[in-house]
Amino acid sequence: MVKRMILMLAMTAGLIATLGFVKFRQIQEAIAQNQSFQPPPEAVTTIIARNERWPATLNAIGTVAAVQGVTVSADLPGIVERITFESGASVREGDLLVQLDTRQEQAQMAAVEASRDLAQLNFERMQSLVNEGAITRAEYDQAAAQQKETAARVEEIRAVIARKTIRAPFSGILGLRQVNLGQYLSPGDAVVSLQSLDPIYVNFGVPQQDSSRAVIGRNVRITIEDVAGADYVGRVTAVNAIVDEATRNIQVQATLANPKHILRPGMFAQTEVLLGAASTTVTLPASAISYAPYGDSVYVVTELKDSNGRPYKGVRQQFVKIGPSRGDQIAVLSGVKAGEEVVTSGVFKLRNGAAVAIDNKVQPGNNRSPKPEES
Repeated sequence: MVKRMILMLAMTAGLIATLGFVKFRQIQEAIAQNQSFQPPPEAVTTIIARNERWPATLNAIGTVAAVQGVTVSADLPGIVERITFESGASVREGDLLVQLDTRQEQAQMAAVEASRDLAQLNFERMQSLVNEGAITRAEYDQAAAQQKETAARVEEIRAVIARKTIRAPFSGILGLRQVNLGQYLSPGDAVVSLQSLDPIYVNFGVPQQDSSRAVIGRNVRITIEDVAGADYVGRVTAVNAIVDEATRNIQVQATLANPKHILRPGMFAQTEVLLGAASTTVTLPASAISYAPYGDSVYVVTELKDSNGRPYKGVRQQFVKIGPSRGDQIAVLSGVKAGEEVVTSGVFKLRNGAAVAIDNKVQPGNNRSPKPEES
């Protein structure tokens, strides 16, 4: 009985040992297969990095502003008697725009002018009489004061009439008319906007670290998107004396000619401050850059080897320092050399050492001056 139990235990132990050995071999084979496993290559597009001439510019977003721009308003209350302009018309300085009713002032003017003329005659008579000693000096002084007072009242009423005659304060382009005949205007009521459009300003902000390069006299290229032929060159004419505490930008003002009045106040503008001669730098499509908090990088295609020493085509992550952008392109200041093959699409799914399959049938945009298809 004891022998039979020992035999059974020995057979059970042998069976367990055999099963354990088989399982151990299976685990070893699985580990070896896992170590030698190579994920399928990722499909990407690539480009050969090359040097290009890159203009030395400082790019910023600007806003078009009029050199002179006001909303012409009523100075004194009154009823609109005459309107002499059309909306959108060009006017010269001093042109009549609106005439308010001045009949009451005109009547007052006639009465005061009569009083002035009478006071002038009395003053002249008094002047001859005082010389003859027929009147006292006090009577003469009273006549002189009355003559000056009536003359001043005439000028006062004349000034009221002039203030009710609304004229263009400078030459420019009118906006939309905001008054009608017979309308009562209170002081400050808007009549029409007036903008001087040639020349015109473009105001833009530059970071404080670049403010030393945006100096007065620099050429500025202005581009207005979605406006045909809206490409202008002006000059920096003013730089603000203070830096905005909220944005740490300093405001710069450029002045440019606008003879066809295409640029209008309030327009959005792309500005490029020309800083000098162009330089040579490596350019890549913006889609090639992988942006991250710890640094920007690209993936360079190269020949790699797996754990078994077998070669394959993979990628190496390379950190770069990027510069300004221009259309679809971006300048790479360091990290990539001309002639290296760089991944341009699919970078989000790559990692250092990943295998890739290159398919350049469809390439991402790489145009320095792209135009929308429907433009």
